[in-house]
Parts: sequence; structure tokens; C-alpha cells
Amino acid sequence: MPTRPRVLFVTDLAYQARGRRYCDEDIFLSSRLGDAFAIALCHPMDAAGLMDAFDAVLVRNSGPVLHYQEAYDAFREQALARGTRVYNPLSGRGDMAGKQYLLDLTAAGYPVIPTVDRPRDLHLLPATAQYAVKPKAGADSIGLAFAPADQLGDLVDGDVLVQPRIDFRYEVSFYYVDDAFQYALYAPDPSRRWELVPYEPTEADLAFARRFIDWNTLDHGIQRVDACRTREGDLLLVELEDLNPYLSLDLIPEQTRHAFATNLTASLHRFLDA
Repeated sequence: MPTRPRVLFVTDLAYQARGRRYCDEDIFLSSRLGDAFAIALCHPMDAAGLMDAFDAVLVRNSGPVLHYQEAYDAFREQALARGTRVYNPLSGRGDMAGKQYLLDLTAAGYPVIPTVDRPRDLHLLPATAQYAVKPKAGADSIGLAFAPADQLGDLVDGDVLVQPRIDFRYEVSFYYVDDAFQYALYAPDPSRRWELVPYEPTEADLAFARRFIDWNTLDHGIQRVDACRTREGDLLLVELEDLNPYLSLDLIPEQTRHAFATNLTASLHRFLDA
């Protein structure tokens, strides 16, 4: 019997998230992947010490890395130095590399919520009653605050991002394995952002999401493109999650959920064969 490739599945099964059970998702995925790979689960704090015994490291629902930033930075440094195969690959340009991409995409004219990080650039933002101020190293809305324009000067110090507070109709997320669209979910009520239901994207919606998948240039991996629908009907990027995107697999039809696991398995095989 052929030896199955060994995959270290990095997850924090005890991580608590409002309205979501990360552990259920990773129990399902690790079980399905176990049909094709020899799977071992470990906490993100232990990944660097264990990864040499595996053919690849799969980073899944490990929680915001700012809670264990020093350990994560050491894991990245050691994985890059040793040539460890990490999925998603560590070359991602989205949230994996911080929030700089929001500034870069704004400057390049992409359909993203306008973002600046310097006081002298505040005039580039559209005028609005309130602005969102968030840490560059933030995640899961940690540190997010809102302020009127006359208070921004005291808050902008280079370590935060400033965006206009968008009056949007709803948020929608597009989920990808490699460059292949899998499914979409949206929150009809903006005040209940994690009460998601399946969403049928239009061709224009998929073209919007695909621009950011192409921009990120990851050959392999799971990505989630988060966007908001403005009152005028446009989509604007909120986040390009390419580190450990939560997938809300419990909210999609069973057939779609199993198809996702099958496609992830195939992607991991391609990744190991590359």
C-alpha cells in the first residue's frame, strides 16, 4: 500500500469566536483529508517544533496570529529558511502579509474601500460623517473604532488604517481553492455579519472577486474575498483573507461542502507534486 503524504494540520480547536465554531470545521476537514493523507493536528504554538516530520503544513483555523505573534513569526522564519511546504504558501500578498495591501490596492485604483495611513493623506478619502480606524495588525475587528473627521488627526500615527464608514447594503464573501470559485455566502442584515446564507453570484460579482485572486498570484491555497455592496450597487473589497480564512462550511449545502473537501484534497496533491 502506498505511503500517504504526511500533513501537519495546524488548528486551535479551543479558539472561541462569536457566532462561529471553528473546531467543527476543522474536525470535518481533517477527517476528509485523512482519506488521502496521514493527518496530525497541532496547536499553532507547536507547529515550528513539529513541522520537520511532515511533508507539508496546512494552516487552518488557528485564530488571529496577533494572539501569538512571536511564535507565528518564528514559524514563518523557520519554514522559509528550511523550505518547508506551507499551505497556504507564505508568499500571499493579502492578510498574510498584513494590511498594506489595502493601501496598495487603493493607490492602484482597485475597487476597494479607500484606505490611507498618514495624516497628510486624509484628504484623499471621501467625506463622510464617520471614519473607521483599525490597527494594521488587527483581525476579527480587534481594535476597530469609529471617529468623526475632526478627531482623526489624533488617531492616525502610521500604525493604523483609516477608511470611510461605508453605508452598505450587505457583506458578501467569495470562497476559492487555488483559482477556482467554490461558493459564496452573504449577510443580508449588516448588523449580523456572521448570520450568513448562500449567495448566488452574478458574472459581474465573480469578475470582481477574480481580480483579487489574480492580483494575489497564489498558485495554491484557500482564499476568501470579502466585499460590501454599496447603496449604489457597487462591490468594494473589505478583506482578502489568505492566511487562515474561516469557511463557514456548516452554512452551505452538504453536496457543496463535500465538493469543497474533494477540491481541497486535489489541490493539496497538486501542491505536493509541484
